[in-house]
Amino acid sequence: MVDARGLLCPMPVMMVRKEVLATAPAVLEVLVDDPCAVENISRFAASQGYSVAVSEQGNDVKLELTKQ
Repeated sequence: MVDARGLLCPMPVMMVRKEVLATAPAVLEVLVDDPCAVENISRFAASQGYSVAVSEQGNDVKLELTKQ
């Protein structure tokens, strides 16, 4: 789980990138509250072979990255 709430891009993407490169998870959950981060993380995840499911949870957005 990467909790990037309260952070603006590029920090959320950098946090996700670090986690993906370090552990290569099959599934990774990410919490953000910046709309720009949703797009940028989704784009990065796709470039790394992950599909992305997005769901809103109040003011937060949960992204579930699943390795394809």
